[in-house]
Amino acid sequence: MTGAAIISALAVWGAGWWLNARLAASTVAGTRVVRLAVPAIFGLTLLIMWELLVRMLEVSPVILPPPTMIAERFANEIPTLWADFVQTIIKGAMTGYIVGGLAAFAIAILADRSDFLTRGILPVGSFMAALPIVGIAPIFVRWLGSDWQSKAAVVAVMVFFPILVNTVAGLRDTTAMQRDLMRTYGASYWATLFKLRLPAAMPFIFNGLKISTTLALIGAIVAEFFGSPTVGMGFRISTSVGQLALDMVWAEIVVAALAGSAFYGLMAWIEGRVTFWHPSQRK
Repeated sequence: MTGAAIISALAVWGAGWWLNARLAASTVAGTRVVRLAVPAIFGLTLLIMWELLVRMLEVSPVILPPPTMIAERFANEIPTLWADFVQTIIKGAMTGYIVGGLAAFAIAILADRSDFLTRGILPVGSFMAALPIVGIAPIFVRWLGSDWQSKAAVVAVMVFFPILVNTVAGLRDTTAMQRDLMRTYGASYWATLFKLRLPAAMPFIFNGLKISTTLALIGAIVAEFFGSPTVGMGFRISTSVGQLALDMVWAEIVVAALAGSAFYGLMAWIEGRVTFWHPSQRK
């Protein structure tokens, strides 16, 4: 049975490889449909291989459930998954992301006006970035309670430093000639900031925002392991592992992966609209 399973999986892999190779070499390789089809075929190939290997090797669902079992559990638990999504992603991750991002942006503007603040804040921000989430999460749960507010605080701390560092670096990404030209026109600090330095900093700022999308989700989910009400993705994962319901754990992982991809894609889409003038956005 083991040999048959391996041969079947290799056959599926070979078929997927052949199909993708044909699409990549075809005359329509550059079209939008093909660009979407290639990763979709690759992902579908992996799922079919996973299903075949688990079924043919008779792997226990307690160890690794097949994709069809995960999909069935996902369909049956949509209300629960939605409640967990709202609690963890909407309330915890998004609130913390917004608060941490606004705080980082405000501190970056203050630091930009003072070399003393720049030299003092960046090391403190670096120290905050080095704080382990497993250490600060229980503290925030003790301070703010077990509901989403403590998770939002953890997320705010996690996203603060990447956005701060990228914003500060972006505000310095103008040439001396550009700044001299603004002074020649008699532009004030705020006019220079909004008309020259902030537009030039946008690629850096969006780098920080995109990096922080994954940090926000990780922070919100992991923080729920240290205290949460009876709802939330981290709570559901920890309790499902204890109940040996690995299909539910994987269903939550699917929700987290979809949410993370959508969040990152949204930031990338906004970046493309805001920084359309930048060389990285030109096609």
